[in-house]
Amino acid sequence: MELYGPLIAHWCYRFELDSHSAADCIQDVFAAVSRALPTYDAKKSHGAFRSWLWKITRNKIYDQLRRNRLHSLPQGGTSAMEKLKEIPDLQDSDAEPSSAAELKSLVSRALDQIRCEFEPRSLEIFMKSVIDQVATDLVATEFKIQPATVRQVRSRILRRLRQQLGDIEH
Repeated sequence: MELYGPLIAHWCYRFELDSHSAADCIQDVFAAVSRALPTYDAKKSHGAFRSWLWKITRNKIYDQLRRNRLHSLPQGGTSAMEKLKEIPDLQDSDAEPSSAAELKSLVSRALDQIRCEFEPRSLEIFMKSVIDQVATDLVATEFKIQPATVRQVRSRILRRLRQQLGDIEH
């Protein structure tokens, strides 16, 4: 919830759910995820878990929008049908609506959660190499290590980060 809750909230607000509807939707998403998680098959592709989570969220947003529309209208009749037609068609939207800033925030939260598993020096090497995008040779020179060591540290932390994000199995 700490890792993906803010991203799910962002998706809800992008589809103009109010704070109460967004909170209900987030709760519905996590309930659905907890039921479906045992059957989730982690793929080795980047963003697979997030894509799966978006599909669940999209369906819950659609359900919430439908509930909101039905509660605000009298039942039946042509006007009710017209209002139902106004609900955005989320079923065709497979692409998750995440901004670069939201994805960066997600990765930052995941990195904070795994930070205690690594030595401070390894994290510094990772941050220089991956986050700051400093060339491997320059990072190696700065830390007085071999370039292969930089690549190894980077690979180890990236693998753990992917695990934390749900993209590969633990």
